[in-house]
Amino acid sequence: MAGEAGKYGKRSTNEREQRVIELVAQGLKNSEVARSIGTTEHVVKNYLRVIYDKLGLWNRVELALWYEARKFENTVNA
Repeated sequence: MAGEAGKYGKRSTNEREQRVIELVAQGLKNSEVARSIGTTEHVVKNYLRVIYDKLGLWNRVELALWYEARKFENTVNA
């Protein structure tokens, strides 16, 4: 899902944001995401605010559903 999948409509997510999206979609807590990418929980919260804004989402449940829908679309269209 990396590379071109980082572009969604007019807004695009960078590689770090993509990694945060993937980890959140896997069900990891903010503290676990932070450990996984080598940062703090506060930074992860900031990433999530930016991601929600870019994608027009409100919370991590919507983000996980959004991610799974895109993952499935990419598999079907491949």
